Amino acid sequence: MSATVVSSKQPAASDKPAKKRKTAFSKRKVDRAYYWMTVPAAIIFAVFLYVPFIRGIGYSFTNSQGYGNFKWVGLRNYQALFSDDRVGHAYLFTFFIAIIITVLINLISMFLAVLLNSKIAFKNGFRAIFFIPYILGTLVIGYVFKYIFMTPLPALGKALGIGWLSESMLTSEQYAWVPVVFLAVWQGVAYSTLLYIAGLQTIDDEIYEAASIDGVNAWQKFWKITFPLIGPFVTINLVLSLKNALGTFDQVVALTEGGPNSSTETVTYLIWKGGLTGGEYAYQTANAVIFFIVLAIVAFIQLGFSRSKEQI
Repeated sequence: MSATVVSSKQPAASDKPAKKRKTAFSKRKVDRAYYWMTVPAAIIFAVFLYVPFIRGIGYSFTNSQGYGNFKWVGLRNYQALFSDDRVGHAYLFTFFIAIIITVLINLISMFLAVLLNSKIAFKNGFRAIFFIPYILGTLVIGYVFKYIFMTPLPALGKALGIGWLSESMLTSEQYAWVPVVFLAVWQGVAYSTLLYIAGLQTIDDEIYEAASIDGVNAWQKFWKITFPLIGPFVTINLVLSLKNALGTFDQVVALTEGGPNSSTETVTYLIWKGGLTGGEYAYQTANAVIFFIVLAIVAFIQLGFSRSKEQI
C-alpha cells in the first residue's frame, strides 16, 4: 500500500514545474514600445521598397514608356533581353570590372589596415586621411579625375614617351575601363579599410606575443593568425565590395557616360539611360528584374562559399 501511495504522488509532484512554466509563459508580455518602433518602420519600408518593386515587376510585362497608356506584352521584353548584344556586353563588362574592383579593394584595404593597426606615429590622423575619399561625392570627384585623365596624364605620357598613355584613356575603347576601376577602387578602399581595422582590433595582442616567442615571422603571423581570425570581416568586405562594384554607376556617368562606343556601359547605367532617357522604360525594367535575380544568386553563392571557408 505504501508503495502505491508513493507512486501515485510522484506525477503530481512532477507536474508542478510544468504548471509554473506555463503560468510564467502566459504572464510574459511584449513591451508595446517594440511595436511602436517596428511596425511603422516595417510599413514605411514596404511602401517605399516592396510596393515599387512589385509594381516594377508588373511593368516589365508591358510596353509602358513610363507614362500614358500601355498594353500587356507578356514575356516579350525578357525574350528580347536575351538576344540583345548591347545588354549582353553590359553584363560582361559589369562582371569584368566588378571582379577587378573587388580584388583590388580587398588587397589594398587589408594591406593598409595592417599598417594602420601597427604601432606607428599619428595613427589616428592617417586613418582619417585614408577615409576622406569615402565621404566625397562620386560625381564631383569623378569630374576631377576626368580632367586628370584628359589633360595632365596624357601630357605626362608624351613627356615620358609612353605611347598608350600619351592619349586620354577615356577616349580609348581598350583602356576606358581603367579610369572607371581606378575611381571605384580609390573610393571603395576607405570603407573596407575601416572594417578590416575593426576586425584586427578584435585580436588579442597576447596571441602575437606568444607567436613571437615561438619564432614566427611577420608573414606567418599574418597568414596563420591574422587572416583566419578576421575571416568574418573578410566575408563582409567581399560581399559589400562586390555588391557595390556590380552597381557601378556614378563613376561611369562622371568619366565616360558609357562610351566610347558603349564600351563602358554597366548594367545599372544601361537601365538608367535606356529606361529614363531612351524610351525603354518597360524593357529596362525587365532588365532590372533580371539583374536583381543575378545579384541575389551571386550573393547567396558568395556567402555560402565564404562561410564554408570560415568553418574550415
